[in-house]
Amino acid sequence: MASALETPPIEIGQTIRLLGDLLGKTIVEQAGCEIFDLEEEIRSLSKSWRAGDSNANSKLGDIMRNLATDLPAASEIVKAFSTYFQLINLAEENQRVSILNKRESDAYSSGIPMDESIRDALATLKREGVDGKQVQQILNQLTITPVFTAHPTESRRRTLRQILKWVTEIVQKMRNPGTLEHEKEVCQQKLRALLVLLWQSDETRDRRPTVMDEVRNTGLYFFEETLFDVIPGIYRELESALASEFPDHAFKIPPFLKYGSWIGGDRDGNPLVTNEVTQAALKAQKDLILERYEKDVNELYEWLSVSKNRASVSDELSQQVTAKLAEVTDKQDAVFRFELEPYRQQLILIYRKLKLTRQASQIDWADDVENSGYVSANELLDDLNLVRESLEANKGESLVEGKLADLIRRVEVFGFHLATLDVRQHAGRHRSAIAEILDRYEITNGYEALPAGEKTAVLSDLISSSRPVASKLEFSDETNEVLSVCHLIRTAQDRIGPEAMQTYIISMTECVSNLLEVLLMIQDAGLFGKVDIVPLFETVNDLKQAPETLNRLFENPAYKRHLEQRKNCQQIMIGYSDSNKDGGYLQANWKLFTAQRQMAATCRERGVELTLFHGRGGSLGRGGGPANRAILAQPPESVNGRIRVTEQGEVVSSRYSNPAIARRHLQQLVHAVVCSTGKRPAYSKLQRWSEIMDQISEIGYRMYRDLVDHPKFIEYFQTATPIELVETLNIGSRPSRRKSSNKIDDLRAIPWVFSWTQSRANLSSWYGIGTAIKEWCDSESGAIDEIQEMYEQWPFFTTLFKNVHLGLGRSDMDISGLYARLADQEIATEIYESIKTEFDLTCQKVLTVTQDNEILDTESWLQHSIKVRNPYVDPLNYIQVALLERLRGDETFSDSDRSELIRILSNSVNGIAAGLQNVG
Repeated sequence: MASALETPPIEIGQTIRLLGDLLGKTIVEQAGCEIFDLEEEIRSLSKSWRAGDSNANSKLGDIMRNLATDLPAASEIVKAFSTYFQLINLAEENQRVSILNKRESDAYSSGIPMDESIRDALATLKREGVDGKQVQQILNQLTITPVFTAHPTESRRRTLRQILKWVTEIVQKMRNPGTLEHEKEVCQQKLRALLVLLWQSDETRDRRPTVMDEVRNTGLYFFEETLFDVIPGIYRELESALASEFPDHAFKIPPFLKYGSWIGGDRDGNPLVTNEVTQAALKAQKDLILERYEKDVNELYEWLSVSKNRASVSDELSQQVTAKLAEVTDKQDAVFRFELEPYRQQLILIYRKLKLTRQASQIDWADDVENSGYVSANELLDDLNLVRESLEANKGESLVEGKLADLIRRVEVFGFHLATLDVRQHAGRHRSAIAEILDRYEITNGYEALPAGEKTAVLSDLISSSRPVASKLEFSDETNEVLSVCHLIRTAQDRIGPEAMQTYIISMTECVSNLLEVLLMIQDAGLFGKVDIVPLFETVNDLKQAPETLNRLFENPAYKRHLEQRKNCQQIMIGYSDSNKDGGYLQANWKLFTAQRQMAATCRERGVELTLFHGRGGSLGRGGGPANRAILAQPPESVNGRIRVTEQGEVVSSRYSNPAIARRHLQQLVHAVVCSTGKRPAYSKLQRWSEIMDQISEIGYRMYRDLVDHPKFIEYFQTATPIELVETLNIGSRPSRRKSSNKIDDLRAIPWVFSWTQSRANLSSWYGIGTAIKEWCDSESGAIDEIQEMYEQWPFFTTLFKNVHLGLGRSDMDISGLYARLADQEIATEIYESIKTEFDLTCQKVLTVTQDNEILDTESWLQHSIKVRNPYVDPLNYIQVALLERLRGDETFSDSDRSELIRILSNSVNGIAAGLQNVG
């Protein structure tokens, strides 16, 4: 592909031309001139169609229908366009890093903090009149926990990510002004080899990843590649910003930014997550962080050559080293060579103890083996702090900065657990398990059929009596599996530390008994007061009922005792995906907002400290969008310095593959939480705005439900989207449905959103909003002025409509119309036309509200990117439709051809995802 996307910056244009030219040569070399010429013809026709040439559309259709019967050629064309987008995305990522670097440099030169940086947040607090003492109070309550999940929306293989990382490194070297010409020639040769490697490597996996694959590819990979180095830097930035904005105050910065993970702990609907897998995940996490500590300590050993001949050492350090050396029986041991260098001696001893810790951590937890290493991360911290304190007391403050300070911060943040491993299980599994237990002991028969209040009473009595009914594993395999998780949590806390596992999330929480069922199980496992029991409110109805559910929960004597032992801290999770699938974009977002306000008020009245856990996905339909903007749009009282948020699928890759982008993401995350905890303004018209939102969200909900409840809608969805491909993609270990059925309620939100994204309808990020605005404005005089005022003044509404711009901008009704032709035409005429009519109306009304001329005027860079990408994404949609048509309609081809057809279709899914930079 010799031509480049028409992107203004010179730097990215040069990179794209370089990679595009090399890809074109690779296509000719690997696939032949005919394929290259065909690809160029398709690209040219696609651009002409976008420019308004209707004949080009007809020609494209003919070519794609022919390709559907020529699978070898179809495979090469899909590979060509997919590979192109992998390279374009790489070039854009590099450009983004360059822009970030320039903005930071300009900010440093001007003395004005960069927007959405940590210093910008502190400058905002200062302008709001917050003093140093109040800032320290904010720091003390600050808790920010991104949580990695293995939700299957990352369509790229780790193999491809690694190849692209190598390409990035070479491109950066070629752009470095200090690189000599002959070095650039070598780089270009390496690039050619890497593009051949990219071409000859499979786009998709030939099998589903195991849970441990997911642990390694996400749960460990991004810590090792990025976060181990980025996280200490975030703390250093905060230290520097505090010193700059509040120079007269000395601050103590607690380890407020930590990580969690669901990978290996999330059991909801994934039978492959067993206790053995969870234990393996915990061991792998501990092993990785201990390996990193060994590396860091070894580097410190090489670094700290301080001699007693040149500097003093603290008595405490000397005494500890002397005592430890006395335990070394071999007096020829290398450690005695450094008698004049006590810091090196201390670090050798620390290194050896870490080695023993790492060896002991891999022993089967069923075996009781003596551990000569560190029992806890705090012991390691004590040893490292002795080094720090001695250096600081003896004119070595500058030696503390850098390697030693970073290692101490890593130990504070990652401990021996790396990331807290959450457990998640569906409420129905707990209910069934408790029913079996109560029936076995003849305590209560027919527990599952009892009214909610009676369930609560039975469980409360059992918990208060401390009668151990769930402590033994003597029930069915299903119930034993549920109970044994609690025993595993206790073992993990004993073997690794309390932070290893301390969060138990209950999917589809509806009532108090859902939490008491888990409380009974953890009590009988010896964990009462040692685990956060977290309700997950997911559906629109559950969000509405959440405040009352919490009221009843906090009144329950048994739960109150548990909460007191948790220092009256309650974590509550809200689900963006299922609420959207259930109620549509407008209703879901509003109910999430109001539920947060009401739950925060309930917790405040009960003296409970709330931490909201936001179950956000990558796409807009699952709560995605810019993280900074999303947090600032929340009710300030619901944040209050404490937040957990999921990082899922392709979002993890896009945010954490590049250290500079990871750093920027975390800067924005800290900025948003700090600003939300400051003196946010009160909105005098909030009550009126809320009344308006109540009304328009109900209209949007009705419109959305009219669509998805249409008797033929499911049939349309299954034929006018590539849902069957999405469900069979080897991108995650978890099944795509909770139950084996064709009901949308049983389909997980990821394949739901993924399918609409592939067909370019993006239904879940805008549908119903046009009708909602129109009907409400038609019924109220001066209504549009109020709506525009809400957009201009209310962060929640501003963010909502900016995100709707994103959803509409990424939609394309012409391409979606191609997929509609795959459905029964009588059904398609009715449903597709309804979708298109609502799309056009929503575009019109959104532009009226935001007072813009075109969709995505709010994000001009993205508007441009989509326009220039469309002619390159369109061919992949065209060929996907043609191949789907053959797959569904041709029963004559062989099993091998059918298998090859599905493989090519799967590759087209990857290519479209790369082109749209959006999955599910």
